[in-house]
Amino acid sequence: MDRGWGFLIGLLGAVWLLSSGHGEQQPPETAAQRCFCQVSGYLDDCTCDVETIDRFNNYRLFPRLQKLLESDYFRYYKVNLKRPCPFWNDISQCGRRDCAVKPCQSDEVPDGIKSASYKYSEEANNLIEECEQAERLGAVDESLSEETQKAVLQWTKHDDSSDNFCEADDIQSPDAEYVDLLLNPERYTGYKGPDAWKIWNVIYEENCFKPQTIKRPLNPLASGQGKSEENTFYSWLEGLCVEKRAFYRLISGLHASINVHLSARYLLQETWLEKKWGHNITEFQQRFDGILTEGEGPRRLKNLYFLYLIELRALSKVLPFFERPDFQLFTGNKIQDEENKMLLLEILHEIKSFPLHFDENSFFAGDKKEAHKLKEDFRLHFRNISRIMDCVGCFKCRLWGKLQTQGLGTALKILFSEKLIANMPESGPSYEFHLTRQEIVSLFNAFGRISTSVKELENFRNFQEKAKPLWLVYKVF
Repeated sequence: MDRGWGFLIGLLGAVWLLSSGHGEQQPPETAAQRCFCQVSGYLDDCTCDVETIDRFNNYRLFPRLQKLLESDYFRYYKVNLKRPCPFWNDISQCGRRDCAVKPCQSDEVPDGIKSASYKYSEEANNLIEECEQAERLGAVDESLSEETQKAVLQWTKHDDSSDNFCEADDIQSPDAEYVDLLLNPERYTGYKGPDAWKIWNVIYEENCFKPQTIKRPLNPLASGQGKSEENTFYSWLEGLCVEKRAFYRLISGLHASINVHLSARYLLQETWLEKKWGHNITEFQQRFDGILTEGEGPRRLKNLYFLYLIELRALSKVLPFFERPDFQLFTGNKIQDEENKMLLLEILHEIKSFPLHFDENSFFAGDKKEAHKLKEDFRLHFRNISRIMDCVGCFKCRLWGKLQTQGLGTALKILFSEKLIANMPESGPSYEFHLTRQEIVSLFNAFGRISTSVKELENFRNFQEKAKPLWLVYKVF
């Protein structure tokens, strides 16, 4: 029945195109050319080109990164999926089985991770626990050693740091649970329509520095948009300062990446015996085809590459933090922990060698007072987006939304902490700059999602070069 309706919709769409004059002259481009012809060459606000990123990611970085993310340290993520939405109450919970998240049983998580749920090493773990105990007892006084007083104050300072771009989950809450990311993969769940559009609409309309009078192209919750609105939007975007323009492009890139994942892991067939997941070319074209999206699709894909460069740059900057001798990916399995640290450092050194890194020095480089205010606005807007993730009605979408926003927020924190990273001690806890285990896991998994998107674009490009032209008239982005 579903296939019959799909065929009928496609047939009616073709008839509509022909009768409205759109079918009089079919463009000579293939489907792949319509999606990708504008996604090449140099990226706006960057010195890097798409082709260099493709080669570097797909053949040098992607395989090793996937191996790292399959390790115990990175596959288990603690998250509170029961936090209430802070902005509205009418959340429609997705009742589909594919929206559900299966949390880990207590005996499934390595003891080293459970005992250090947000710490990064055994040594640091012991020190922090002492500090937290002292703080709970209200013992920051003369009865403590000078070293302990300093540690307590420094860790409190870190917890309240104004450099955090995300509102972190309370992972000590009884509602927080470990999730095995490998057993709960990001893929198409059927969560779409007004409920999903509302999330993205609030993100774009209220958190991307956009006035209400400027209409976003192809906004599914707006009607009557035309070419003039599109021109107005991009004229406004180009007129923004580089920081605000980058903010919009980061969000658009994240949105595009998520849609690539959903198209690449789509439920193609379901029987009582099994489900078949795979690449849905039709879904991908609906979201990114240059004609079907009136030119928006290729722009979104270029923003995905922009996001890739930002997160890649952050990983290159944070290498000294992970190179310190006492840092370890602590799970309790000493041999595996050492092997995984070696693999992690190999990946980071590979990233460091990338020849065309994004140059973030132009960010917040103007008048100091104005730059400070702009940075604070930047941070608060992104923190707000991290809170919106608690309003997503599909729990699996909420899980991956929270992880990827925390990962991007951690990348931004790194980019704006260059001096703190440079001044870290060679050994011992780093008080001024620190990453919790939650931040580390989300940082690498979020970049892993972007890396996967870039790899999947190569797959879709190959599929579409072999596919016949497909005409559709409805949009789901």
